[in-house]
Amino acid sequence: MSKQKKGLDLRTLRRVLPYVKPYRAHVLVSLLCASVSAAAALLIPIFSGNAIDCMIGVGAVDYAGLTRWVLLIAVSAVLAAIAQQFLATSNNRIAYCVSRDIRNETSRKLQRLPLSYLDAHPAGDVVSRVIADVDAFSDGLLMGFTQLFTGVVTICGTLGIMLALNVSIALLVVVLTPLSLFVAAFIAKSTHRYFTEQAKVRGEQTAMINELIEGQKVVQSFGHEDESLAEFDEINERLGKVSLKATFFSSLVNPSTRLVNNIIYAAVGLVCALFAIADNPTMTIGGMSVFLSYASQYAKPFNEISGVVTELQNALACVGRIFALLDEPDRLPDAADASDLDAQGNVSLTDVSFRYVPDRPLIEDFSLTVEPGQRIAIVGPTGCGKTTLINLLMRFYDVNGGAIRVDGTDVRDIKRHELRRNIGMVLQDTWLKAGTIRENIAYGKPDATIEEITAAAKAAHAHSFIRRLPDGYDTVITENGGNLSAGQKQLLCIARVMLTLPPMLILDEATSSIDTRTELRIQSAFAKMMQGRTSFIVAHRLSTIREADVILVMKDGHIIEQGNHDALMAQGGFYSTLYNAQFGT
Repeated sequence: MSKQKKGLDLRTLRRVLPYVKPYRAHVLVSLLCASVSAAAALLIPIFSGNAIDCMIGVGAVDYAGLTRWVLLIAVSAVLAAIAQQFLATSNNRIAYCVSRDIRNETSRKLQRLPLSYLDAHPAGDVVSRVIADVDAFSDGLLMGFTQLFTGVVTICGTLGIMLALNVSIALLVVVLTPLSLFVAAFIAKSTHRYFTEQAKVRGEQTAMINELIEGQKVVQSFGHEDESLAEFDEINERLGKVSLKATFFSSLVNPSTRLVNNIIYAAVGLVCALFAIADNPTMTIGGMSVFLSYASQYAKPFNEISGVVTELQNALACVGRIFALLDEPDRLPDAADASDLDAQGNVSLTDVSFRYVPDRPLIEDFSLTVEPGQRIAIVGPTGCGKTTLINLLMRFYDVNGGAIRVDGTDVRDIKRHELRRNIGMVLQDTWLKAGTIRENIAYGKPDATIEEITAAAKAAHAHSFIRRLPDGYDTVITENGGNLSAGQKQLLCIARVMLTLPPMLILDEATSSIDTRTELRIQSAFAKMMQGRTSFIVAHRLSTIREADVILVMKDGHIIEQGNHDALMAQGGFYSTLYNAQFGT
């Protein structure tokens, strides 16, 4: 393993330790239980050897001594079993609590990440890090605590007893046993790389599965099943190959170290036999059995620790991906002197410039002044910057140049929560959470009464279909409203804004999924709601914005035309061309 990779592993391991620190009491209990379990297990070979020496021949059996040693063996076995139970319980608590804490921190991190990170990374890959990678790390941590503690105590205890019984044979075991560690270290050089690649490809696969499930109707509608399956097979094939390599190299550790341990066992048996043949008074048949037992016990932890190292390689590879997520820079925090906001609705954009990719300009030198209560419609071809402008107004992204001000205050000097509390937003892409209809409408105002919720639903023309649902407003819907139609989901999102009635509104294709008859009713409700409120309306159906006070025509990130409907039609420019093309005139 390269020095850089070793350094990376050590840094990752050091970052894990602070998560274990709150549970140091459980760690101490684990160490104590491991010591008791190992000590009890180490006494059994001595008691067994003494029991064997009580049976030196036919008619020469010391039954009293034999009974005593058998009882001591039974007591030691019971103590070892009890200690193992407490050890497992304590280690489970450590592993699962640490995993819980890491997931909690990751969840909090997701709330602090800038939208640019979530836009650039597949949701499935993020889900894989939070769920699959944390589970793999938990399994490795659990095995590490369970076998590492017991293994270290067993090695130290066994070595001490063997040195006390016979230094020569003990030194033979000590010299030969580390060979198994060298074999394991040699094999482990390849495992970390494959486990890291395995975690990466698994995240890629999860991302694709998530994408296919969310877009299942689109895949089937366009007959893209075979292509999607081929793409999935390709990723699955790569995952299978890298997983097979990781498993193959990791599975070599156990048989290789066992082979070395069996050689050591045979060598110890041969030396003990030579001592016994030479009539060495310190080597009896029982003593020989003791040494063979201890040689096996001394070598076994090395074998287990080798397996633990393999699991830890996988765990460190997975937790490394989690730490990579946690190391991503947070969105810019609110300024220390950021102010609250009780908006009146005056919005100004001065020489605003923005680009998602550094070398690809999108919006340049954009200026606009909106008076309180004005209705501003934004139209233009796809990709001209309409939705980007909305993202900047909501401060999902910060401008690269210029400034956006609300009531004369730069939005960067306003608390994000306060800015967004003053803006109601209905998007073309709906978002609903798993829960009741009532909870989804009251998402922005959790303390709303059922009367207020019903009034908002009536204003959004959603009350009629809600009333027909099995449990009305208490009907439980699935995540993102999977059991509702697209139009019904959009009506609920409109009702959500109707309930809060903030001083500023953003309507981005807010009626795109609604039938024409219902749209006319909602446009009437919107007209009432927008009275006295600054409103930004993004629309492709130009019939919905004819009554706007100002229509901004955007192209390539610039305002190319500006005015009301009649004035723009009279100009005979780009807006007029769009309108006539849409209505065939």
